[in-house]
Amino acid sequence: MTRVLSAVVLAAVVLGVVCFLPPHATLLLAVLTSAVAFSEYADLAAALGARVPIIPIGAAVAAACVAVGGEEPPLELVCLAALLWIGILTVARGQPGPDVLRDAAASLLPVLYIGVPLGALAGIRFIGGRDATLLLIGTIVVSDSAQYYTGRALGRHRLAPAISPAKTVEGAIGGVIFGAAAMTFGGLVVFRGVNLWLLVGTSIAVVVLGMVGDLFESLLKRSAGVKDSSTLIPGHGGVLDRIDSWLFAAPAFYVFTRYLQAP
Repeated sequence: MTRVLSAVVLAAVVLGVVCFLPPHATLLLAVLTSAVAFSEYADLAAALGARVPIIPIGAAVAAACVAVGGEEPPLELVCLAALLWIGILTVARGQPGPDVLRDAAASLLPVLYIGVPLGALAGIRFIGGRDATLLLIGTIVVSDSAQYYTGRALGRHRLAPAISPAKTVEGAIGGVIFGAAAMTFGGLVVFRGVNLWLLVGTSIAVVVLGMVGDLFESLLKRSAGVKDSSTLIPGHGGVLDRIDSWLFAAPAFYVFTRYLQAP
């Protein structure tokens, strides 16, 4: 019951913001989400022995989200500033060692892994409107559900046993079929006159990348020796656990929405 109630509340918040508020509200929600997700990421990094400066890198993550979603400031300036800050902070430590490259890389990753994708999700709301954003959300929901139920009914072969033992090849195939079908048919309505084969290819890419995003976050957690990224959401774990698929799927759909879908 707790898990269901949490899901209902999350769905109400996200759909309420996307459907009934202006695009800037979606961007604000993305920035807030990026802040919480980064905090969870920093905890995972610490569990793996990496030190990530919370304030400057957290600011860079939020700035990257705004840069992509709101197109100001330019993303390249944010990335350059983050790179310089990481370099300065690394040198300021004044201690050479095998952890220097690890900490620097771990500090730069969340800008690209969390800030940019959540900005892309907000950018879809600005560029493609409410319907395009709902199409992406609905596609990932359909794909995740299809993976679960197809895997339970037909699953025999493990997809990535060392990373996520419950996932199966059969479930993944079901997720691709139903998720891509949902985006394709929905996309024909949302994007009038779009090239069908381009839409099909994008749909498959979005679904597959969503699965990769899920596995990537699972790999981070398993490497850190934790089950969930946090306990913030009762019955669901942390924010990273809820948005892991979006972090890989949103950039692909953003590129389609912004650059490719025009007939």
